Amino acid sequence: MERSAVRNARPAWLQRLVEIASYRDLVRNLVSRDLKVRYRESFVGFGWSLLNPLLMTAVFYLVFQVFLRNPTPMFPVFLLCGILPWNWCAAAVSGGVNSVVGNAHLIKKVYFPRELLPVSIVASNMVHFVLALPVLFLMMLIFGAPFTGWLLLIPLLMAIEFVFLAGVALFLACLNVFLRDTGPIMEVLLSLWFFLTPIFYRVDDVTGRWATLLYLANPMASVVTAYRAILYDGHSPDFAVLGATTLISLAVLVVGYGFFSRFSRWFGEEL
Repeated sequence: MERSAVRNARPAWLQRLVEIASYRDLVRNLVSRDLKVRYRESFVGFGWSLLNPLLMTAVFYLVFQVFLRNPTPMFPVFLLCGILPWNWCAAAVSGGVNSVVGNAHLIKKVYFPRELLPVSIVASNMVHFVLALPVLFLMMLIFGAPFTGWLLLIPLLMAIEFVFLAGVALFLACLNVFLRDTGPIMEVLLSLWFFLTPIFYRVDDVTGRWATLLYLANPMASVVTAYRAILYDGHSPDFAVLGATTLISLAVLVVGYGFFSRFSRWFGEEL
């Protein structure tokens, strides 16, 4: 009786968080399923987590340093600092869009917090990011990039990126239920987003007010810049910019989750 009264006294959002936390085993199963499905019948298997960023780096290295004579030192390390977080972003966004629609059969059969579907996609791609980090560390070792204590900030940067991507995935997954053109539209926007993220250039290379606008409108720009600061340059990130990015990421999560929560009640009718 007393436990029930305490439970009912909790705010609605806190009760929802407690409920979501109770389904952590389901999250693990969804992440495991996504990892297995992605590499099913693949000869290399999870090795693609290592090969994919290496191949992308090789292509960019060939274009920008061999053909265009880019003067950036340790260019493979410079590239990987941008490619790895971007790959996580692109895969989480493209996968998150279809996370609810693609699991319509599951939604109709059993009850569980629907928001776990897009969040699990973000989590599974975070696993790929972690699996690919040894490639970056190896490149740092080969090219003589500094290993400093600032590397301990990697989990913090991952947490900021996770929060941001979870908000985006929640919003797009819900939107795609009611507007099935969301997926194709995002494929085009991801191409634009890629070039607006400093993967093969620095934000400092963007002149004037555009650099500030790039930071404000694209949290991935400051996230990539922060990764590059601690992994490539060996110094601290800009904590003022990182703090602003954290606030923006939290705002994106709140908006994405609020949008998802409000309209998820009609998923059954639309699916």
